[in-house]
Amino acid sequence: MLNIIWFTLMLSGLVVAFATGHVAQVTNGLWDGAKSGVEVAIGLISIITFWLGIMKIAESAGLIEGLSKLLRPIAKWLFPSVPATHPAMGAIIANMSANLLGLGNAATPLGLKAMEELQKLNPTKDTATEAMCTLLALNTASLTIIPATMIGLRAEFHSKSPAEIVLPTLFATAIATTAAVILDRFYRHRHSTGTTCSGNAR
Repeated sequence: MLNIIWFTLMLSGLVVAFATGHVAQVTNGLWDGAKSGVEVAIGLISIITFWLGIMKIAESAGLIEGLSKLLRPIAKWLFPSVPATHPAMGAIIANMSANLLGLGNAATPLGLKAMEELQKLNPTKDTATEAMCTLLALNTASLTIIPATMIGLRAEFHSKSPAEIVLPTLFATAIATTAAVILDRFYRHRHSTGTTCSGNAR
């Protein structure tokens, strides 16, 4: 669906450009956009490398293991249908840890891995389970303590104080996560007679 939407937008833009005689501006825009994308990506390498280094130090110091132990009881409460020893639980906890540290690039593959493992526990393959819905809600809200990626973007665009978004981000994501958990529990209660939440997984 997203591919169709993007293709439609690009095609309509090209049609309008040809119809109005602004093909040169579209071409320049494409080149400028590609150039900006490469510049931002290269600029982010140093920031991402820094935070990955910090994560490695934290892992060696046992902080990541401590964070995982701290999150495990919360994960068990949020995902009661997932066995504690199942690989899905480990992927969920790793995903939550990455989101807390604002490492979206790391959280995305971990979230996909968690969904893949949850699908193995799914008795109805074409319908999302409650655990899948919960994981999606948490990833959408994504409580973040250190928005590392956003700090990196702000630094790349020469912000005078790249880290000043830490408290607002923490406040906003805390409210969003609280709302996500409350709504998740509310709809779980409404669908307590079934084993799956409403909505198709395809």
